[in-house]
Amino acid sequence: MSIIKLDATDSTNSYLRELYTNETVADFTMVIAKKQTHGRGQMGAKWESQDAKNLTFSVFKDLGGFHLESPFAISLVVSLALRKALQSFLIPHLHVKWPNDILSVNKKICGVLIENVIKQQDVTASIIGIGLNVNQIDFEDLPKASSLKQITGIIYDLDEVACAILDQLKYYFEVLEKGNYEALKEAYESCLFRKNKPSTFEDAEGLQFSGFIKGVSNIGNLKVLLEDNIVKEFDLKELTLLY
Repeated sequence: MSIIKLDATDSTNSYLRELYTNETVADFTMVIAKKQTHGRGQMGAKWESQDAKNLTFSVFKDLGGFHLESPFAISLVVSLALRKALQSFLIPHLHVKWPNDILSVNKKICGVLIENVIKQQDVTASIIGIGLNVNQIDFEDLPKASSLKQITGIIYDLDEVACAILDQLKYYFEVLEKGNYEALKEAYESCLFRKNKPSTFEDAEGLQFSGFIKGVSNIGNLKVLLEDNIVKEFDLKELTLLY
């Protein structure tokens, strides 16, 4: 394991992927940048972050020895690791908004972008990009965003938070390696945002409908209870939760 600190880069995920392409990268290598010029989120969204106030980093995970039930297992591990690490800093009311955003008091504090390396249809490695709002308090035009400092009033040491997350990633990947996928899935579903609560969704065509989140399938689709007691599964491109 090694930690690489950069003053600036376009994207820590891109930096780590290029590093992996050109040389051998140790398991759990972490790349942290004070500034990302082209930070990325889910579905190509841009990730905005004030310089040196937040954590923008990526972690390399070698999955060569793993038998993954599904690539979604990586999302389970990352979500649970983030939540557990943040609990250690007494961040309140933590939930996972499917598939892997982390919310505190119903505000988004953390986004994740997982990019897998696939060889012969197997996931052999994963580059896990994490953007965590830590000490930033101004989120202009982002009413659903917040930070650790905004929630608790405390200024946090970025290195301490990063190391806590890395420790929990190691722990939960060890759980996964032992074959405890169902236990991870159960733990994930227990902290799923708006589970079993009436919620409003928007589909890919922009149509809104109501339903109840019941959990996730083994491949990571969201299971929603609709009218007439029908449970339907949706993937990330098909559904947006409005809240």
